Amino acid sequence: MFLGIDIGSSSSKAAVLNGQKQLTAVAVINLGTGTNAYEKAIAAALTEAELTAADIKYTVATGYGRVNYKDADKQITEITCHAKGVDFLTDDAKTIVDIGGQDAKVIKLNGDGQVANFVMNEKCAAGTGRFLEVMARVLGCSLPDLSNLADRATVEISISNVCTVFAESEVISRLAAGEKIEDVARGAHVAIAKRIMGMCSRVGYEPKVVMTGGVALNRNMVDALSKELKCLIEVVPHCQAAGAVGAAVFAHEIYNKEKDI
Repeated sequence: MFLGIDIGSSSSKAAVLNGQKQLTAVAVINLGTGTNAYEKAIAAALTEAELTAADIKYTVATGYGRVNYKDADKQITEITCHAKGVDFLTDDAKTIVDIGGQDAKVIKLNGDGQVANFVMNEKCAAGTGRFLEVMARVLGCSLPDLSNLADRATVEISISNVCTVFAESEVISRLAAGEKIEDVARGAHVAIAKRIMGMCSRVGYEPKVVMTGGVALNRNMVDALSKELKCLIEVVPHCQAAGAVGAAVFAHEIYNKEKDI
């Protein structure tokens, strides 16, 4: 059995593969780096797979907090693990859009599921889940309800500021001017989509485009990005845990390669 762990900025994920390279368990805990959530994610995945830690032959850790997991046999970057995970979870993907809580990544793949190019936004909350969290708070709804709110929009409000701080002020001004919260909610999704579109253009994206990360669970965000990119976007299975799945696949491959040497 093989374990992959992805310790991100806002969530921790674990995935388990068996000897036949079949995914047997996935766990997501919505706490990230700086907490012990990765331990909870591992425990949950092992419980689901009906295993103990002693059953794991090899472990690969990825994500921002990968250095915090001292029991990993190997650490691999999240870009590489996302590519590997997507290649395992779906066929023929050419571009990955990964939007997490604190960063956004666009990864272009070659024909073998390996990274050909990538661009990453990690210094600004614009275009990330954090941006949507702020918008939800300003609009007085929960984050899961933000997508439903945007679905009811009748007019697409343009939010010109991509900086989260300035965008918050702009949204407050729009609401004070009488704009409907549904229209503003849709505008927030479109603002992220436009920023991601710019990142996609920089890597030279091409279909098939897939989405990973927690924001991929937001239906309106997927729709807004599909319209910007002018192509259908597929949300991969276990979208939040694609990096952990990729890490588990690497664990399987590395262990078997070393065993044969």
